[in-house]
Amino acid sequence: MASSEERKMWGGRFERAPDTSFYEFQRSWHFDRRMLAQELALDRSWSRAIAGVQILTADEDRQIQNALNEIESRAKSDARWLAESKAEDVHSFVEAALIEKLGRIGAKLHTGRSRNEMVATESRMYVMAAAKETLRAIVALETAVANQAERYIGVPMPGMTHMQHAQPVLLSHWLLAHGEAFHRDAERIQSAAQRADSCPLGSGALAGTAFPIDRLTLAKELGFTRITLNSLDAVGDRDFALDYLFALSTLAMHLSRLAEDMVLFASTEFRFVELSDEFSTGSSLMPQKKNPDSFELIRGKCGRIYGALITLLTTLKGLPSSYQRDLQEDKEALFAAHDQAVAIAQIGAASLAATRFNEDRLRTLADDPALGATEIVDYLVNRGVAFRDAHELVGTMLRFAESQGTTISELPLSRLQSFSPTFGDDLKAATTAATTISRRAVPGGTSEESVRSALKAFQSRRAELEKQL
Repeated sequence: MASSEERKMWGGRFERAPDTSFYEFQRSWHFDRRMLAQELALDRSWSRAIAGVQILTADEDRQIQNALNEIESRAKSDARWLAESKAEDVHSFVEAALIEKLGRIGAKLHTGRSRNEMVATESRMYVMAAAKETLRAIVALETAVANQAERYIGVPMPGMTHMQHAQPVLLSHWLLAHGEAFHRDAERIQSAAQRADSCPLGSGALAGTAFPIDRLTLAKELGFTRITLNSLDAVGDRDFALDYLFALSTLAMHLSRLAEDMVLFASTEFRFVELSDEFSTGSSLMPQKKNPDSFELIRGKCGRIYGALITLLTTLKGLPSSYQRDLQEDKEALFAAHDQAVAIAQIGAASLAATRFNEDRLRTLADDPALGATEIVDYLVNRGVAFRDAHELVGTMLRFAESQGTTISELPLSRLQSFSPTFGDDLKAATTAATTISRRAVPGGTSEESVRSALKAFQSRRAELEKQL
């Protein structure tokens, strides 16, 4: 009889063993052993299910449950056992260990099921568990955003479009803009986990199991709320993995955008922030450098997560229906993307929390008179000038002021009134950064009142997300 390491789940059909190089090529144990916890949980539930239809006796089920517990304990304490295994995959690893412990009783566990449905089920279980880890990392991101927004609640900064200074906004408004994106990421992660929440177990290889097991009870034991509705679809479906990878890719994109802002803000030209020593590095040649490496690496690793999504899309695009062995290629990409996304979210949260903003410089730049141009337009509109006329007039005034080497705010009232008699001596007070910001008092606007309300709502949503974990 072949040893437990040599035994194949499918070997009876073949006279000769697989070519050694091919066997190594097609093995997945080195990466799918990551789903050992899911495999053991599935095996426990399946043992109970087939005991319920008299495939196993109550005593055999008890022996299998005990043996699975022993395998789990050894796996946790004996890393070498896992590392040195020559198992084909996580399923054959556990089956071989069971047979080694229990002989023919262990060989009965696979009755009525297929690796096709097992890997589909365990992959869904993995995504549901992984989503919670990612959500915890997003909670940390949102906490960093909220704490920084609270700390700098009244600090103005120059808001930008097209990388040009546009209008003054509150720094907290800018922070919460990133927070909103991260919260949408959390919703996408939750949606992906919900999409994974359908249990394929009982689908067999493609046609459904021939034994009258209670699929819904099996599903609930494994943490699912529902079962898949078509066995053929269930074994070949990886949409849930695509959903999760898309959610991770979008999270990575949002982190990359934050990172890009921070890299710019840390530059000598901007000087908006002071980088923390703990999340920066120096130059091997230039002793004066403090480089924003944490943010640069976040930005750089984004592409690896995109790559995982494209990998799986490409794998799936040419597959016929049902299970194909190509689907083995989903897991390495999925695992790698998850690890990278959690890592950059965690480092992003810690880096943002440790960053200090240069309040004095932000206030000075926010008070740049050029940022009040829109406010001058509004000033004229409020005095009866049509918007398009006011817009053109202010553009003409800006051009004139630039030709004189000055700003509109420095022009004397008499010169302003030569452009329009509508101007009064209240113009300067009406166009300060503080006035500009305070007038944007609509929900979602940048006034301090609006931002405080938005921050309170954001903190409430963050707390609710954390509670769900």
